[in-house]
Amino acid sequence: MSQEQDNQILAELVRDYLRSQNKSRKWGLLFRLVKYTVVITLLLVVFADGEGQRGMDKPHGDHVALIDIEGPIASNELASADNIIGSLRAAMETKHSLAVILRINSPGGSPVQAGYVYEEIKRLRGLYPEKKIYAVITDMGASAAYYIAAAADEIYADQASIVGSIGVTMGSFSPASFGFTEAMKKLGIERRLITSGESKSLLDPFSPQKEADTSHFKQLLSEIHQQFIERVMSGRGNRLQPSKEMFTGLFWTGNQAQVLGLIDGLGSSAYVARDIIGNDNLFDYTQRPGVFERFSEQFGAGVAQALIRAGAGDAVELR
Repeated sequence: MSQEQDNQILAELVRDYLRSQNKSRKWGLLFRLVKYTVVITLLLVVFADGEGQRGMDKPHGDHVALIDIEGPIASNELASADNIIGSLRAAMETKHSLAVILRINSPGGSPVQAGYVYEEIKRLRGLYPEKKIYAVITDMGASAAYYIAAAADEIYADQASIVGSIGVTMGSFSPASFGFTEAMKKLGIERRLITSGESKSLLDPFSPQKEADTSHFKQLLSEIHQQFIERVMSGRGNRLQPSKEMFTGLFWTGNQAQVLGLIDGLGSSAYVARDIIGNDNLFDYTQRPGVFERFSEQFGAGVAQALIRAGAGDAVELR
């Protein structure tokens, strides 16, 4: 065997060794990451912060129940119907809760989720007539958030709060919000769409807009809008001062909303508890995910990405 062949064999052995070491180092780092993450997770479970423990605490004595409705109202958000309704039921069923304050700061969201909450508030008010439910709007109580507020016995807001927006719109980033047909023509792109029904391509952004489809969609929005209006009028009753603009989707400051009858007065949650209800002992019933739940979601995504990277690295090495 020649010296050159010996050198080639030696070089190949060195490369194999280095690849093996690199592979072992990668998997070792990954396993250490998983090990440390599990330890941290267990510590978080044992020493969960106050937010995660809130649901385990018990109120002492007479108090006012506080429920936060914050952010978008949607099934996959903190302000989902399930979370709000669960909080409401717990607050109303508690013997020593004198009343409930819904502290709202939301731009709106799903009319379906808002409808669920609206009906549950009405039902609970019937079951517990001695306990009033107050809505207090902080920065914003618009659209679906006001939909929910309209079910309360009384609504309060700050003079600078944004209130109203009683209207319905198609999602800003839904496919039907854009049309690309002209751009496709300029780029020479042909749309090939096969459906089993004439309306399966309703408002497809890559096909020419059809008047019949647009008309149908407007009818749907109009019906949902009418449902919204009826709920507001039912909830607010003769306190409303209806105008042409009230149900157009416009919104107002707290001062203006009071004149229109959209709210009953100006004040914060503390003001309502102290001066309207007569008890300033607030207890938070808001259902929130604990620290462990939040961490688990992030950890799951992180481990999946780490495994993908490790696998991709090995594939490159073996090539």
